Amino acid sequence: MNPLRAAIARGARRPNTRGPGAIARRPGEGYEFAQLRGYAEGDDPRRIDWAASARIGALQTRVYLDENALVFAAILDESASMRLGRKRALLDAGHDALAAWFGAAEAEDRSRRIVDGVPVGSNALRGTRAARVAVDARGSGAFDLGRELLVASRVLPRGSALLVISDFLDLGEADDDTLARIGARLDVTALVARDPWFADLPLAGFVRLRDAETGRVRRVFVGKRQRERYHKATAERDAAIRVKLALHGWRVGTLEEHDGRSSLYHAFGVR
Repeated sequence: MNPLRAAIARGARRPNTRGPGAIARRPGEGYEFAQLRGYAEGDDPRRIDWAASARIGALQTRVYLDENALVFAAILDESASMRLGRKRALLDAGHDALAAWFGAAEAEDRSRRIVDGVPVGSNALRGTRAARVAVDARGSGAFDLGRELLVASRVLPRGSALLVISDFLDLGEADDDTLARIGARLDVTALVARDPWFADLPLAGFVRLRDAETGRVRRVFVGKRQRERYHKATAERDAAIRVKLALHGWRVGTLEEHDGRSSLYHAFGVR
């Protein structure tokens, strides 16, 4: 078995003690509902959904996840701030991590990518080709972390493995209840994109700075004191993001711009 998938499976199937007596079931335990599909000859009649059949006008069968199957889901922040980097865009590293994530899925697993508030790629994976199809899905609207997380909390089956790749700069817009709900229902991993200038701001004197998200330009002076303040502010912001996510039961790793795949593996303690 792929060592990454094994680590993901352990996380998705671990007991969940967050909340009073809460227990997270692995997909398949207790017949976890997956989807509806048209009735096919040989289907168990006991799994016909009569209400849905009457609504649609044709017999519909309830499909459940195999007890060994996992649901792989992912949210990738494609906003302008993720297109920054010293030598390589953070978004490129994010795509590397996403490819490794879906590449860990096996034939019985399913994948979903949340794009523009809509889950897409809800198919049984058949090797890496299907994984690439899921990775190549794109959103057309502005990225809204709060909206994507709310959708994920509502549509993903309990015990799903969710990967969220973002710089989490707009984490404040995500409702705490949504973060907590996701942490309680899903095995969620956050790869927090590290500021490319986390260690040092390579600027000096009067410079023109452009806001990556809004495009606004300002002329500012950057000296030793300003660089120190920037370093302190980014460190404090990064720490606050990690504490907030961990508080709600999220696994937290770091997305390094040079190697997204290794960043993902490191988050799960896998080499």
